[in-house]
Amino acid sequence: MATKKPVRRAAKRSAAKRTARRPARRALKRTPRAVAKKAAAKKVAGKLRLSMMTGSYEIVRALKEGEVKPKGIDLVIGGFPGTGAIHDRVAEGKACDINEFNGGHYIMQKALGRDDITALPVFLHRRFRHGFIYINKAKVKEPKDLIGKRIGSVSLGPAANYWMRGYLDELGVPHRSITWVIDRSDDQDRNAPKDLKIEMAPKGRRTYDMLLTGEIEGALSPSITRMIGEGDPRVGRLFPNYEEVEADYYRRTGIFPIMHVTTVPTRIVEKHPWVVESLTHAFEAAKQLAYKRLLNPRVVPFAWYRTYWEQERAMFGPDPWEYGLSARNRKNYDTLVGYVHAQLLTGRPRPRLEDLFAKEAFELALPLPRFHELDYAAEGGGRG
Repeated sequence: MATKKPVRRAAKRSAAKRTARRPARRALKRTPRAVAKKAAAKKVAGKLRLSMMTGSYEIVRALKEGEVKPKGIDLVIGGFPGTGAIHDRVAEGKACDINEFNGGHYIMQKALGRDDITALPVFLHRRFRHGFIYINKAKVKEPKDLIGKRIGSVSLGPAANYWMRGYLDELGVPHRSITWVIDRSDDQDRNAPKDLKIEMAPKGRRTYDMLLTGEIEGALSPSITRMIGEGDPRVGRLFPNYEEVEADYYRRTGIFPIMHVTTVPTRIVEKHPWVVESLTHAFEAAKQLAYKRLLNPRVVPFAWYRTYWEQERAMFGPDPWEYGLSARNRKNYDTLVGYVHAQLLTGRPRPRLEDLFAKEAFELALPLPRFHELDYAAEGGGRG
């Protein structure tokens, strides 16, 4: 594959990448795959043994703790090495059987021919992203000030970055006018179109630090950074009123952006197609138990938590984290497909949802079953 850097720089990057991976490779020995091997003697008779690795979210807690058991499956839980580590292992083919994976990277890998994994319609992570476009306040006042400038990020390929580059395009800031400065390389920037301007941050420097000094004008972040979290006066959000912007975006589009998909081995689905329904229903049951638990405002340390709950349900409906390939989920994820295609897959066929999800995912009856009803008496029965 062609690269955008001189050979000597690519060699340095490869050496650095090998060095950076050493701890991760040692950690792989302790993954659930090794745990599953050691625990093979405990396999439940007549059940398919599968290992799983996802984020430690409330909506999967009941599945991880064994309160919910997938029908016909003996589930081995693989711990939580960190979301980034899970994504890296999935990308390298070294993860568990069932994995949470970067939704944009998944589209990229499938379009480039990867066929050993397929996706369930289980979207464990969603987030609005207008509030994660950061700027140097001395240099940028409005979106057009970013045209032709330099924007940094940890890497090119977080799912959040595809959404944010899409937003900038729609605001008249063409992503190909930008020079993208990244801290580390991955297969997404290495497969990017030749006309996409990509630079590595100088040795020993981080792009977020470069934003503080004004060496770059903006930054995209998949998460809250220290400079934003602690209110550094040199930086701010491109949209200071991001909550209003995001609410308006949802009202206009109906999209609560999907970040991650859940993958399973293609060979497992081909041999045991029933696992698609079993796993999707198990994830759904776990989510419903989370809603049932979180209905009680006592469990969350926020003064107006219940107010936010009611406001969100009034906007999104009863299930903001809806699973299944409903019309709105298809539109949602296909929007991400469009962004990935426009940004990194130029000249290739646009992936179809049918290329990305197991065919059994399209056959699931919707809406998904109600496994657990909300219990309004659980808060304490009116005893204070």
